[in-house]
This record gives sequence, structure tokens and C-alpha cells, in this order.
Amino acid sequence: MFFSESDRHRLPASLLVAGQFGLLAILLVLTCVNANAQERPNIIFIVADDLGYGDLSCYGSKTIATPNLDKLAAGGIRFTQAYAAAPVCTPSRTGFMTGRYPARTAVGLREPLDWTAADSAVGLSPQTPSLPALLRQAGYHTCLIGKWHLGFTPAFSPRENGFDHFFGYHGGGVDYASHTDPQGRPDLYENETTVTREGYLTDILAAEALLFIRGKHDRPFFLSLQFNAPHWPWQGRGDAAYPRGDQAWKEGGSSEVYAKMVSQMDEAVGRVMEALAQSGLAQNTLVVFTSDNGGERFSDMGGLRDKKMTLWEGGIRVPAIFCWPSRISGGKVSTQPIIHLDFTATFLALAGAKPDPAFPLDGLNIMHLATQDAGPVARTFYWRVSQRRQQYAMRQGDWKYLVAENDVYLFNLATDPFENKDLKAQYPARLADLQKAYASWEQEVLEPLPPAGKKAVPK
Repeated sequence: MFFSESDRHRLPASLLVAGQFGLLAILLVLTCVNANAQERPNIIFIVADDLGYGDLSCYGSKTIATPNLDKLAAGGIRFTQAYAAAPVCTPSRTGFMTGRYPARTAVGLREPLDWTAADSAVGLSPQTPSLPALLRQAGYHTCLIGKWHLGFTPAFSPRENGFDHFFGYHGGGVDYASHTDPQGRPDLYENETTVTREGYLTDILAAEALLFIRGKHDRPFFLSLQFNAPHWPWQGRGDAAYPRGDQAWKEGGSSEVYAKMVSQMDEAVGRVMEALAQSGLAQNTLVVFTSDNGGERFSDMGGLRDKKMTLWEGGIRVPAIFCWPSRISGGKVSTQPIIHLDFTATFLALAGAKPDPAFPLDGLNIMHLATQDAGPVARTFYWRVSQRRQQYAMRQGDWKYLVAENDVYLFNLATDPFENKDLKAQYPARLADLQKAYASWEQEVLEPLPPAGKKAVPK
């Protein structure tokens, strides 16, 4: 309530006082809004590609030293039952970019997007609200450095989906030395323009991240740093480029080269954390590290069964570390089951961003689990793969229902995390309940893409 000088002489004192209190209230509200805006954290989301659950020394590796990621975990919380939204790149990335099960979105049905004309017609569309788009609407500066793999054409580009800046590659993987795809085509971009850089890809992505962090920031930022490492082609720093053809890429490498790739990615994470500290941003920056899915040929799954492209635990259980010095006390380890979809919900909540009600999130804001000593909460998760193989899975509490090709399984992960003891004969009612719940979920999502020449397997 505002009055001119002439008005003030004609108004009762009580109304003047009321107006002053009203003005004070408005100022207090504006002060609180500004304070809350300043308190919103920067968010750095670091994703490894095809990293095995046991590939970090803080997750039990005896052969690969990862001191920087170990330090990140020691300064925050490490989750031991974190899950990918899918066991392969494109649907997994669809999951954390939308906060919804991959099977709700057309691009999430591709396992993964391949370098083909047919797959070039598919991608994440701006019509689907994405994490970076929602964060940008909330006032965040958004940047993607590294892997996209959610569309090859400009219509499905990172910049069309909410990223202010993009430096990286569109496909499933690039040669670490030549920065080309399996057909030998350049696939290193700055926004919409192909660029040339000399050096090892992991180092190049880290250098771009440092430039972003050290830049001028007049608002909170979201940096999505998506490493290629340790995805094939298996190359360490200084190794020669591979010949064309992804089959040659997949057949090369060794355990020693793989270990170097993981260690060199760890070094890159160390440089990112050092830049944060030097820029005075560390205290109010949430750093989250994970892998897009389970590991591949040379990965250590920590004893978990199978690997990438499967719904056994080795294909979907991943490392997950949260570090935020001003909010998360260090040295915490949580057995709480979480999923990539939770990261999306958490980031949006911290930013004060609202999801689109027409596209409700499937994940939860888990920040209270990271900051409080709360006991595990029962969760229910669903997965499906259909193009490359026929598998379906669901976790409800400690129980896991799995259909893998022609067999049906029931496991209790609390007593059998390595999935060695099938319990379906002992608990037929439990199996029936899970099958019913899974069938209900399938009614909510898109039809799967069947593999050529195969029929769907009954669930």
C-alpha cells in the first residue's frame, strides 16, 4: 500500500500504520524470495559410461585406484543400492533427462539409438519437458558437456531440449583420439557446429567443464558432465585412433587399458572439484556422480550377476555419490534403494522448479535421505528391455521379479544380492503379486519394440 505526501495528511493514522506494515511485509517477502534464490545450489551431474558397480576403489575395486572419486564419497554420501533407469545408454539417459520411466517416451524404447537412418528420425523432443528445460525456466544456466545420445538431428539436439550450451557428441560413443563415430564421421560439436580439438577426449571434456565452472555466474547453474569413459573403444591417453567400424572398437582393449581409462576419468573429476574450490563455489554446489548403466567387457561388477544390456543386478545397479559440503555431512553410506529418476526429482526440487503436471515424475526427491540418518524406505522400480533381448524386471522392497529370456525368477536381494537362489517355488503367492503389479505398470507405458523375428515372451 503506497501513499503520496498529500494523501498522507488526509488518511487516518491507523490506516497509515497499516500501510507501513503492509509495505514492511512486502519487503520481507521479497527479501526471503531473494535469499531463497541465492541459496539454490549449483548442480553438477557427472555420469560415467558403462562403469561397473565395483570399478571404483570406494566400491571395492582392488585393481583400479580412484582417489578423487573416493574423496568425493568420503565428503558426502555413497549409495550402495542405486539403480539405472535402464541397462543401456539411450533409455537410461531418457530416464534421468525426463524423470520418467524410459518406456513412457518414444526415444526411450530404443536400446540404444544406433547410427542408422531409421534411428535418426527419433529423439528426445522439446514437446517432452526435460530436466534442463525445467531448470532453465527456473532461472538456471544449463550446460551439457559430453555425451547426448538422445537424437542425431537438430530437432532433437541438446539446445532444443533446454541446454544453453552444448559441447560434446551426439552418438553412443566416439574414438577418444580422432573424435569420430564408427563410420569415421566427425562427432564433436560446440552447440550446432562441428569442432576440432587435439587430445584425449576425457581431458578435452574436463577442460571444457573447467572453462564453464571458472566463468562468470550471475545465477545458479546446472552442469551435466557426461563422460565417454570407460565406454568402448577402449583407449587410454596417447593411444592411437581405432579403424572404422564399431565391431573393431568392441574387440580391442584390455583390462590394463580399461583401468587407465577409469583412472584418467577419476583425474578429470579431481580437476573439476579443484576448479570448484578455487572458484569459491564448492560449499553451495551439489555434485552427483553415477554411471548410466552397468559395466561392459572389462568391468568389475562387484560380484553382481551379468552386465550391461541385461536386467540382472550387474546390468542396472550402479555407483551413486552425492556431495554437497554445506548440506551433507561426510562419510555416509546408505543402503536405501534409489533410481536415476530420483536425481531428476531432487534437482528440480532444489532448484524450485516445477514438473509439468501433464508429465508427472516417476522419481522422488531423495535429498532428505542424503542429509538425514533415515532408515531405508521400501521402493518399487520397473525395467524392461525388448529390442536386443527380452527381459522384464521389478523390484519391490527387497523382492525382485525377473523374466530373462525364457525363465522366470524371484529373488530376495536382502539375503541374496548376487541372485543365486531362485525362490519362486517357495513363494508362489509373492511371485503372483509381483507379476500382477508389473502387468498393471505395463498398461501405463508404451508398447515395446520387439526384436526382429521374435515374439514377446509372456511375463
